[in-house]
This record gives sequence, structure tokens and C-alpha cells, in this order.
Amino acid sequence: MKYLVMVQGTQADYEAMRGKASANSPAWSEDEIQAMFAYMGAINDDLSETGEFVDGQGLAEPAQTRHVTLGDDGKAVITDGPYSETKELLAGYWVLECESLERVTEIAERVARCPQPAGAADYPVVIRPIMDGSGDI
Repeated sequence: MKYLVMVQGTQADYEAMRGKASANSPAWSEDEIQAMFAYMGAINDDLSETGEFVDGQGLAEPAQTRHVTLGDDGKAVITDGPYSETKELLAGYWVLECESLERVTEIAERVARCPQPAGAADYPVVIRPIMDGSGDI
């Protein structure tokens, strides 16, 4: 079965990784950033070796987001950037093919242990089964 495993973050988290601290996120050092990349890279390598890795990507910061909706007149309404009412957004994901929900949960627990600076926000790692073409999971 395929699963989508998602990690979350905020604009402040991305800025903290560039060295700009905020009330909700301490500034990351270069060593802390490299530790995070090494940790996530090791997860990707392990999942590739087991054949469970289908795809995985980190996403650009929320400031580069574009939302497209339809207005009352049916025309597209396009807005850019993060919104103050939006808290966490998708920061990255994996598509994994795992034998069970228990196995993908083990992987999500490992992802949740990613090193980060003291005081950084802890977000849940979200698991969603991917439906097949027939609508079944």
C-alpha cells in the first residue's frame, strides 16, 4: 500500500533556517541545518534500499506559495504568499510503499526524531493512505 508522509512548517521556520530567529523559532546554525539534511538523507537512503521509497521532496517556503480560487464571477483569483491566518503548511513529503500502517508509522516516528535546535516547534508527522485508481485504499 502507498502512503503519503508529510512534515509541516511555517514561514518563520524557513526564516529561522536562514538564521533569523522569531518568538516561535530559534535561529538555526549551519551545523544544525547540516545535521537535519544528513538525518533526512539517511532516511531517504534507507528507504531506497528497502524499496519503500517512491518519491520525496522538500518544498519551498510558504512565501513562494500561490493560491488559485474562483471568484463569484467564475474568474480565477490568484494570490501569492503566506497568510497570517495560516499556521503550518506542508514543508515536505514522502510517498512510500509499505507493507502496513504499522511500518509507515515506524518511519514517521523516525522522521519525527529529526534533530533541530532547542526551542524549535515540534509538528506532527502526518500519514495518509493513498487511494488507488478505483477509490480503494
